[in-house]
Amino acid sequence: MSSATATGWSETSWTGVAANHPFGMHTLPYGVFTDAAREQPRVGVAVGDAILDLTAAAAALLPELLTLFGGGTLDALLAAGRQTWTAVRAALTEWLTDEQYADVLAPLLVPASGTTMRLPFTVADYVDFYSCEQHATNVGRILRPGQPPLPANWRHLPAGYHGRAGTVMISGTPICRPPGQRRLPDGTVTFASSSALDFEAEVGFVVGASSTSGRPVPLTDFADHVFGVCLVNDWSARDIQAWEYLPLGPFLGKSFATSISPWVIPLDALAVARVRPPPREPRPLPYLDDTHTEPWGLDITLEVRLNDQLVSRPPFAGMYWTAAQQLAHLTSNGARLRTGDLFASGTVSGAAPEQRGSLLELSWNGSSPLTLDDGATRSYLADGDEVSITATAPGPEGSTIGLGEVRGRVRGQVPAHVSA
Repeated sequence: MSSATATGWSETSWTGVAANHPFGMHTLPYGVFTDAAREQPRVGVAVGDAILDLTAAAAALLPELLTLFGGGTLDALLAAGRQTWTAVRAALTEWLTDEQYADVLAPLLVPASGTTMRLPFTVADYVDFYSCEQHATNVGRILRPGQPPLPANWRHLPAGYHGRAGTVMISGTPICRPPGQRRLPDGTVTFASSSALDFEAEVGFVVGASSTSGRPVPLTDFADHVFGVCLVNDWSARDIQAWEYLPLGPFLGKSFATSISPWVIPLDALAVARVRPPPREPRPLPYLDDTHTEPWGLDITLEVRLNDQLVSRPPFAGMYWTAAQQLAHLTSNGARLRTGDLFASGTVSGAAPEQRGSLLELSWNGSSPLTLDDGATRSYLADGDEVSITATAPGPEGSTIGLGEVRGRVRGQVPAHVSA
């Protein structure tokens, strides 16, 4: 007998996964994995502490859609569009809550601990926004003391920059300390390894269905194009960034590495987490005005750990600009969306000091170093430091939706240029 309901998941599943597990029946995120028995990457769905081999499951139970899962990435599924995304999730609902499928699927559940996660999709383009008022205000006060903390345009549009798709990497990939030009306090310009390496706790949005060039995507079409959500650490070399960012913004201080979590959580899993964003003043222009549309604020709480110590809990619900507004602005000039486009929220910070989503803010650019439990202090990251970002959101029936983890360890510097 099926235990799925018309409105979503029941708490009952033949898998035995606890109802309150972050990767329980209400979450079901998608990723790509390999293990000792499978050398080729496989599409999988996290089910508690296990992974359902969706490539094999589709071959047995949904052969007409096997092409969506046979390529070793989520690319085909992303491109298939909203109707197919809904149908696949409904099929998973039935498979995992109806005992008639247990004999077929139980052998296809593999322990997550024995797998290696891969980059889940081919990143087409990468854009990073700057949409948290608290973060932008803190940065303005740190870097431009005595001046208005927010640029004149900030409350009128979601500001952002284009990053490098080729340096988006899967969680766990070591992070090299980048070299670059920077200006020392005495005015000397030098080329050396960054001494101000930082993390940025962010939420990323994965584009599935493409759009037509020359046709902006309105706010109301957000869910037709965005497949799901992942976690992002947009590593930043603050000293390189500070020297280069005028007049065109971040470049080499950002482009060396961006880490993402291995699991993409479908938008449908976050339906209960949707909230109204904070009040906006002035009212956005019509193409960004969501006053009378369904809200796309999300009640997500991030946790940032440095060397396994909790150092921050940034609240995503307070983001000034939503992902729907970011997408509408990104395409407002007619720019085309492609399957696999990734855009990130920008650093998430809250009003309280313990809610700041970067070391730039937590240490106030080094003027108030962060003290760790072992007595060590950090203004910025040291070699060997490991940063972990996790997140959760409320789900239906009091459940918790987990967004997984993005983790990275600083391993040392990039080799310097060799002179002829």
